[in-house]
Amino acid sequence: MASYRKPIAAIAAAAVVSVTLVACGSSSDGGKGKTTDAKGGTLYYLTKRPAEHLDPQRMYIGRDLADMNRLVYRQLVSFPVTTDKAAAVVPQADLATDTGTSSNDGKTWKFTIKDDVKWQDGKAITCEDFKYGASRTFATDVIIGGPNYILGFLDVPKGKDGLPLYDGPYKNDNAADFDKAITCDGNTITYNFSKPFPDFPLAIASLNSFGPYRKDQDQGDKSNYAVFSNGPYKLEGTWDVAKGGTFVRNPEWSDDNIRKALPDKIVFEQGLTNEIIADRLIADVGQDKTAITDRAIPPAYYTQITGAVADRATLTESPFVDYVLPNFNKMKNPKVREALKLSTNINGWITAGGGDKAYKPAQSIVNPALVGYKPNPNFSMLPAGDLAAAKQALKDSGEKLPYPIKFTYSGGTPTSDKQAAALKDGWDAAGFKVTLNPLTDTYYDIVQDPTADFDVTWGGWGADWPSIATVIPPLFDSRINLTAKSNGQDYGNYKSDTVNSMIDEAAQMGDVNDQAAKYAEIDDQLGKDVAYIPLEITLFYFLHGSDVANYISSPASNGYPELGGIGVKQ
Repeated sequence: MASYRKPIAAIAAAAVVSVTLVACGSSSDGGKGKTTDAKGGTLYYLTKRPAEHLDPQRMYIGRDLADMNRLVYRQLVSFPVTTDKAAAVVPQADLATDTGTSSNDGKTWKFTIKDDVKWQDGKAITCEDFKYGASRTFATDVIIGGPNYILGFLDVPKGKDGLPLYDGPYKNDNAADFDKAITCDGNTITYNFSKPFPDFPLAIASLNSFGPYRKDQDQGDKSNYAVFSNGPYKLEGTWDVAKGGTFVRNPEWSDDNIRKALPDKIVFEQGLTNEIIADRLIADVGQDKTAITDRAIPPAYYTQITGAVADRATLTESPFVDYVLPNFNKMKNPKVREALKLSTNINGWITAGGGDKAYKPAQSIVNPALVGYKPNPNFSMLPAGDLAAAKQALKDSGEKLPYPIKFTYSGGTPTSDKQAAALKDGWDAAGFKVTLNPLTDTYYDIVQDPTADFDVTWGGWGADWPSIATVIPPLFDSRINLTAKSNGQDYGNYKSDTVNSMIDEAAQMGDVNDQAAKYAEIDDQLGKDVAYIPLEITLFYFLHGSDVANYISSPASNGYPELGGIGVKQ
């Protein structure tokens, strides 16, 4: 799942492989944090980046997926709220009576929906609501930007372009095929897949795209911020795209044994700079005593994180890998892409971003925490690079020099702009002429436009659940990503029949080790094509207010503050 430089997005740890959590201070609850089971009070969530999608079928940012699962969108199964890293990624029954029954070698899954679960208006959540929610993902011209696994797994016929012939509920072409693939029998829903999907409960718990959606609430693209809750909170009024919104208790919610739902109110304040957030949390006065954030402490503030302030700081290894991608619609010359790779100043990027409190170097787009990880041999020269070889490659490209490129990135902060400047220095030194293009408001909805004007862009990704299959296919399978209106998660518009064929081979492998070996081959091919350039593994260095209780983060919350358990001092 995608990240801001926040983060992601994402579950990159399994019951057998977990992301390391380290608290600066003392314990994993955020140092010398308070604990409480008392309900009441107001929790403030301070952030810079707005939510780009609150539509459950379109959400794909790690922060938003974790937050909205705890507040408004329940799933058939969800991850528990716990500090146990292994238990945190074992799905538990949520809207369903159990964690599902699999048959037909993992190609068929059945769940029974609980009788007493309701929407915020008191109407029961039905099997048809789940079926309708799944149908929306197939409308690839309307419901864009979200997870698309169901397009590849559900047993519906596909066209020559690799996309399903069923095109969602708005056009509803070939609806009979969809109706055979997902069926309802009372409260029981059955999913029929074209290939084994043993990870389906993990996919449900990790994402919101398999969740229910009421047909009478659907306004297509206009539903992007129209939150309709089945969780412990509901949106008060409307969501302000620039400023955020407030969530209050949903009286139709019944205790689900997963979410504690302690605060009476949770207020999201968007549009704040990282520096303003750090100033407020360090000062720790008024409402900021009950505030949390998803924004890392800026490097310039590190010297202020001492004493009692340090007791409220946590350093967490995230599941996200940051990377840059050449735009294959524009940068078609492989020698140019090779020169870009060899001159990428990763050491400068890491130093500008905060050093070892912010990042660890990466040699693949795959996080090392995943089973089967191997460093990509095409990036063995990183992070130092090879400027002389970069100059030669650019010279050999036959292109007119200096070669102009526009670098589009998630910017608008002193730190991110310094990092972009470090990359510019390396690329300029190799013979490129770089124009920096920071996007300061929304980001992914811009770079997901296949006609967007950039030559290189930034991305961040974490595995949706503990499998390399949730990294490479969602990012580089052109069949499920590239359409006229969206490139999905393939921001560089990369297309390779060779890679697509290898992805199909991996999908049919029943042994996890064989599959991991095949994905390592695919990653090697991506490296040869310079489909991406890895930068680093992101660390989260967060601060919170002194009256925040039960402060934890875990794989279940994608490394962000765990809203399912956090409360405030009464």
